[in-house]
Amino acid sequence: MTELTSPFALPIMMTELAMASWETIWHRTALILTGACSQDEYGRMVQEKMHAVHQSGQALMEGRDTQAVLRPFHKRATANAKRLRAG
Repeated sequence: MTELTSPFALPIMMTELAMASWETIWHRTALILTGACSQDEYGRMVQEKMHAVHQSGQALMEGRDTQAVLRPFHKRATANAKRLRAG
C-alpha cells in the first residue's frame, strides 16, 4: 500500500480500523457463544495479532510513520471483517 498524503488519511485509517475491529469482535463473539467457532478461527485470533505486533514493532523500530505502524492491524482487521461478513 502506498503512503497516503492526505491530512485525512490517518483519521480515516483509524476509523476503518475501529469499525472493522468492532465488526470482527461481534462476529467472533457470536461464533463463540453459539459454539460454532472453529479451532482454526481461535488460532487465527492469536497468530494474526502476533504477526501484526511483530510487523508494527519493526515499522516502529525503523522510524516509519504512524500509518506504517498501524497498517498491519488495519490490514488484518479489515480482511477479517470482510471474511466473517461473508460467512
